[in-house]
Amino acid sequence: MEDGHYLYDAALRARVAGNLDGFARTQASSEGLKRAAVSIALVCDDKGEGAYVLTRRTPRLSSHAGQFALPGGRIDSGETPVEGALRELREEVNLDLAEDAVLGVLDDYRTQSGYLITPIVVWAGADAKMQANPQEVARIHRITFRELNRPDSPEFVDIPESERPVIRLLMGPSNALHAPTAAMVYQFREVGLHGRETRVSHLGEPVWAWR
Repeated sequence: MEDGHYLYDAALRARVAGNLDGFARTQASSEGLKRAAVSIALVCDDKGEGAYVLTRRTPRLSSHAGQFALPGGRIDSGETPVEGALRELREEVNLDLAEDAVLGVLDDYRTQSGYLITPIVVWAGADAKMQANPQEVARIHRITFRELNRPDSPEFVDIPESERPVIRLLMGPSNALHAPTAAMVYQFREVGLHGRETRVSHLGEPVWAWR
């Protein structure tokens, strides 16, 4: 990796897999919480650089409508977090991956809205083709690792409603990604790409995401 460029190749896959393999993730108790899982699906952009998949939720959804999100959702009865994350990836963006595509698992993240989310990092392959499920996804974005590592991001903001600093990742000229998604993507950046043991459970969400 040089000058912020992350070529999507076998070396990148090995680096991310090795970093995640050496990471002792934190599992949190799900007592009183709803279980969910999301995929941090690693793809390439049209220049062959590494990127992750981010969706924009449709405006007609009953919760978190119109927001940026990782593909994911509630874990069904009898499913593991990996099975749930891969199923949601198929349902939302028509990306069908087997469990051998999983590179690792990050820390569980508790949300103010009552969920315990498990982030699963998966390697989608250079030929990954996706199609948005119009019932859930308005648009699919590929956010490059170069953008994820921009020097002015993330930002940490104190709010009066919480003792936890609120994290946001800057995207493009005017967009920002907020927690819980921002916290999990930030941990992927730190652990998966850079091998830094970084925790994010202390990072909070904006008040509008608590519902």
